[in-house]
Order: sequence, then C-alpha cells, then structure tokens
Amino acid sequence: MIELMLGLLNDMFFASIPAVGFALVFNVPVHALRFCAILGAVGHGSRYLMMHFGIPIEWATFFAASIVSFIGVYWSKKFLAHPKVFTVAGIIPMVPGVFAYKAMIAMVQINHDGFSLLLLQTLMENFLKAMFIIAGLAVGLAVPGLLFYRRKPIV
Repeated sequence: MIELMLGLLNDMFFASIPAVGFALVFNVPVHALRFCAILGAVGHGSRYLMMHFGIPIEWATFFAASIVSFIGVYWSKKFLAHPKVFTVAGIIPMVPGVFAYKAMIAMVQINHDGFSLLLLQTLMENFLKAMFIIAGLAVGLAVPGLLFYRRKPIV
C-alpha cells in the first residue's frame, strides 16, 4: 500500500510539470497555471490508479480524460474561463509518446533492415495502442461538451 501511494505521488508530481509547461506554451493566464498543474496530476494519477487495478491503458486514459474534462468544465464556470484553458494542458501528460516512438522506430527498422513479422507486429501493436489512447483522450475531452452543451435532449 505504501508503494502504491509513493508511486502515485511520484506520478502525479511529474505529470504536473509538463501540464504547466504546455499551459505556458498555450498562453494560459498565470492565475490558472496551478489549476492546469492540478488537472495534469489528477488525470495522470487517476490513470495510474486505474491501470494499477487492472484497467487497460486505453480505457484508463479515456476515463482519466473524462475526469479532467468534467473538472475543467466545473472550474470554467467557477472562474469564468473557457474549459480548454484547464483541460488541454491537463491531458497533455497522458499523450502516448512512448508507444508512438516505438512504432516509428519499428517502421524505420523495417525500411532499413527489411521486412520481418516481428517488426511488423511491434509496429502495429504500438501504433494501434497509441491511436486508441489518442482516441480515448479526444473522446474523454469531448464527453462533457456532449452532455452539457447539447441543444437537443439526449433521449
């Protein structure tokens, strides 16, 4: 239990750093930077917990992005800002860079060394995993907009 908590705190701390960095790149107001850091930490930390308890990374990313998006919509109403001010920087730490990198390396190796089934398998596994994670981020980010900002009722 202690290892889980230390891992969670470590994950949340290091996820807040790129969230603030990307918020600075997107010219987020200075007073909103701490909220971007909190959302980055909450999103990545919730994904970490879900993955620890056996949920696949694709679904954990979707649920974590939904959590970040719901909190961002709440804060946007509270602080009178656009929800993207908080949510986009909050989901950036969950972008699947490692999977995309491994897929790209496999593609380059196929081009350089020639075709092999092992390299194709590595390419496809990492590419599909990265694409499903990105899809989970996109749909999770859109969920509150689909629920709250509809002109027609859901049913």
